[in-house]
Amino acid sequence: MNTELDFNFRRLELARQRRSLTKKALAEAIGMTTRTVSEYESGRSEPPTSTLKKIVQVLNYPEAFFFGEDIEKIDCECVSFRSMKAMKASQRNAALTAAELAIEFNNWLETNFELPTIDLCNFRESEIESPETAARVLREKWGLGELPIKNMIHLLEAKGVKVFSLEERNKEVDAFSFWKKDTAFIFLNTQKSAERSRFDAAHELGHLVLHKHGGQVSEESGEQEDINEENGRKENKRAVEREADRFASAFLMSESSVRANAPRFATIENLIQLKKIWNVSVASLVRRLFDLNLITEWHYRNLNIEMSKRGMLRKEPEGIAKEKSQILEKVFKSLWQEGMTRNDIARQLNFPVDEIDQLTFNLAPLGTIISGASQRKNTNKPQPNLQEIKSPLSDCSN
Repeated sequence: MNTELDFNFRRLELARQRRSLTKKALAEAIGMTTRTVSEYESGRSEPPTSTLKKIVQVLNYPEAFFFGEDIEKIDCECVSFRSMKAMKASQRNAALTAAELAIEFNNWLETNFELPTIDLCNFRESEIESPETAARVLREKWGLGELPIKNMIHLLEAKGVKVFSLEERNKEVDAFSFWKKDTAFIFLNTQKSAERSRFDAAHELGHLVLHKHGGQVSEESGEQEDINEENGRKENKRAVEREADRFASAFLMSESSVRANAPRFATIENLIQLKKIWNVSVASLVRRLFDLNLITEWHYRNLNIEMSKRGMLRKEPEGIAKEKSQILEKVFKSLWQEGMTRNDIARQLNFPVDEIDQLTFNLAPLGTIISGASQRKNTNKPQPNLQEIKSPLSDCSN
């Protein structure tokens, strides 16, 4: 450890929140008082070497992590959390600190690799009439036509969006997104089904293009009297989420494609087969049919009742394989061919190895085995498309 660097109290707070610990819980674990931990996190005092070693052991963060430069905090107001009410403060903080670490990791990636540049629209101040129209315009911009989207993560990455994974083992922390300067980030909870995760990715894309930097759907709510301000914010939040849902539905299931394939009379059985065209959940497809007036309200309600009885809202029938990052897979394979492992990456960033795994769809350890095996079987196998910056960059698109 470089003793010339000062202890960074802000990093202590980050590591504690990332491990979902309160100050009291950390204090008890290291045999200190809550007040002492508060003094450490405020910078009023520094932990002695013996206490620091206990902190390192409890939080499972390298000692060097606590002597790095500040990691910029993310403003919660600019993050598209679905439901703040259902989320505990510890859950929110754990997710936000994961995102802060992801930004540090992304900075490292961009220093060592040339990645696809951002190619999104900003519909927030445009004359786009509806989320459905925005979805259609973006599809046209990206040359998708009416075709189903084969892989949402690959598509997003090809358009410059930074996609990382979350392994928060709770249902309250959903997918979320935000802009950091001119960089767009999306985080997907790996606990969701593949179909739900695809919809989450499209939903967050909707936030990025419709509500850039946490913007509101209207300016009126900010002008309300104080007594109505909180209600205005809540209603505005619900409106924002509805817009993102409508965008996602239209983006994944284009209107003409759905109309061309819709059955005369929708049943759960034929919808289970039909959903495979777009790789969406049955529930999402049912909602899309209703929004396009292809089924009646009565039919829509009865299909939802039947799905609930069958447990389909908890477990998707005939599920698809989960999507993972193509960019990160190429990065890791390129690094492994140079003899660099995820442990080396963690050491350069002073991160715990588990944080690298949890942010990268667990591709790092899996890829080591795949890459090593493939190299043993075929030494003439072409190099990955993603190259280090000092070499020319091949196409990283889908």
